[in-house]
Amino acid sequence: MITTKQKERSEILKSLEGQCKVFIVGCGECATACKTGGEEEVKEMKAFLEANGKVVTGFVIPDAPCVSSQTRTALGKNKKIVKESDAILVMACGLGAQCLKENLKEDKAVHVSNDTLFIGEIDREGNFLERCSACGECILELTGGICPVTRCSKGLMNGPCGGMDKGKCEVDRTLDCAWALIYNQLKEKGTLYLLKRYIPPKDYSKMQKPRSRIMKKAV
Repeated sequence: MITTKQKERSEILKSLEGQCKVFIVGCGECATACKTGGEEEVKEMKAFLEANGKVVTGFVIPDAPCVSSQTRTALGKNKKIVKESDAILVMACGLGAQCLKENLKEDKAVHVSNDTLFIGEIDREGNFLERCSACGECILELTGGICPVTRCSKGLMNGPCGGMDKGKCEVDRTLDCAWALIYNQLKEKGTLYLLKRYIPPKDYSKMQKPRSRIMKKAV
């Protein structure tokens, strides 16, 4: 899940200065879960903008605005309204906003209401936790399904460091040491022998940007 938080309302209003008619695009997946772009939040934003002198021409909430086909379909069904609008406010992640802009045939200003934070999960208490750095070289198979690239404050590939104390991280004592978690998980599964395998330094060339991938079936 791509985790987002909504920008300050004053910042959103400032970005819309000089543009009266606004069309809103939400997100039916990640932003809905984050409560930054689902139906409830879109309607709240509509009421807020209208209370501040804007005319909301309409809104749409694709399941995944980061999927080009869904974005094109949503825009196509609202072609007339979009054409009459001065701007589009995207209540999704940065990926959704860029996808919309790239698939927008009309020359319209595109504004983003959210800040994109990280790739993460929602735990049972409803907390959003960063879990993946999209590093391009996954080692979860060797680390008990716990990512040290993301969850270790130092991104160590062979840990723990000398600062670990009683299973806690020296950078932030409120955090569990990722490598202590990895050790305990491997011990529980009877696979501690995996720790004897040296993991080479991260090949950051696999994180060179921008990246793209043509989908192919695994051989």
